[in-house]
Amino acid sequence: MSRPTDIRVRSAALHFLPVQTRMPLKFGAQVVDRASFARACVRVEDGQGRSAAGWGETPLSVAWVWPAKLSWDERESRMQEFCGTLARELPVFDASGHPMELGDAFQRHRLHALLEAHNAAHAEPMPHLAALVCHSLFDLAVFDAFGILHGRPVFETLGDDLLGSDLAHFLDGERRFAGRRPAEFLRPRANRLPVWHLIGGLDPIEPADLTGKEPQDGYPVLLRDWIRADGLRCLKIKLRGTDAAWDYARLVEVGRISIEEGVTWLTADFNCTVTDPSYVTEILDRLLIEEPRIYGMLLYIEQPFPYDLEANRIDVRGVSARKPLFLDESAHDWRFVRLGRELGWTGVALKTCKTLTGALLSLCWAKEHGMTLMVQDLTNAMFAMMPHVLLASHAGTIMGVECNGMQFYPEASLAEAKVHPGLFRRKDGVLDLSTLRGAGFGYRGEEIGRELPSAVVEAGA
Repeated sequence: MSRPTDIRVRSAALHFLPVQTRMPLKFGAQVVDRASFARACVRVEDGQGRSAAGWGETPLSVAWVWPAKLSWDERESRMQEFCGTLARELPVFDASGHPMELGDAFQRHRLHALLEAHNAAHAEPMPHLAALVCHSLFDLAVFDAFGILHGRPVFETLGDDLLGSDLAHFLDGERRFAGRRPAEFLRPRANRLPVWHLIGGLDPIEPADLTGKEPQDGYPVLLRDWIRADGLRCLKIKLRGTDAAWDYARLVEVGRISIEEGVTWLTADFNCTVTDPSYVTEILDRLLIEEPRIYGMLLYIEQPFPYDLEANRIDVRGVSARKPLFLDESAHDWRFVRLGRELGWTGVALKTCKTLTGALLSLCWAKEHGMTLMVQDLTNAMFAMMPHVLLASHAGTIMGVECNGMQFYPEASLAEAKVHPGLFRRKDGVLDLSTLRGAGFGYRGEEIGRELPSAVVEAGA
């Protein structure tokens, strides 16, 4: 049943903001040295004719969503093309409702068909995960516009006063969710969050690792310098997943430095490169015997196995019996979270880049079924950073939030940092979210005053 508060999308505009990394990021088998951020402005209108505009942004993370033989430029161009398709499609999508209802309906009834049509025109298919990333900036913009229209922060729009459909509607009729809304599963906002630092596969750890090509820009380079400058207490270690000796040595090296520098927690990310659980369990068992303190500092393990769970139904209980095991790339939506739990995964890494609608549904399903949560980064910057940390502040994560944009392209967010200094600079190992205030996501874009490149697509009335 429609409500007076329901909205529909009337127009959408799309911008691309190119960003260069200060240092390369080793990501699985690929090296990232640049990124294209996609930013959308969406105008929505309710049944009373009131309208508001909102913003959403995400990096088009080619390496994360689309491991393929195509060149980086080809994959990025395809994702940009698909973003343009979505910008033109949303204003003509015949649906109205709350942002979650719109986001869920679009994903169920249009996104897959649009992706199929896109792939039919190309030899190499673009993955569904890449399509979700493209949709995410529009989904975020609709949430922002809805919050602004109703004069509320986004995470205060998720109760039954504004959201007509209960969670059972979204979660295939699961009776335990009947009459319940996402607001029930959210925590009061926290304005200070412990923050995780990422150690990429190419990051120099000790002075002997330096090549002389590192930037001289005033930001730290070596791990110890990062820890001391930002007061870090949580470190995420990217591993190869194909070289057990290197992975073990990397864990020990970072672990020993962490102990010396007062770091509290570590996590290891294998980036979907492992196919046999024994690869991980043997590393963990060796670490427990030879380096028990470092083993104890490992808070959880992230996504060692291929992200297509349906094609790779690996029983992972041997790993999760040793450490909490978190889905990341695999957690496209709550249905994959359900499948992951059946296979032995115990936690879920939420990301706004897979749509806030999807993240909220995964959050609710996972919490109800006893799974642990984390909110992981996609090397966010600028506007993309703000919904990301707000999700973490309300989710109730195992430990804070991951934010590494300040490591790899700190200059990208200088305009935003003038308004939100505690958000774009890690201090004493935490982020300060207190400057995010007001309706929507609290971007305070007018105060930031960033000049955007011309829109590449403008669609709707």
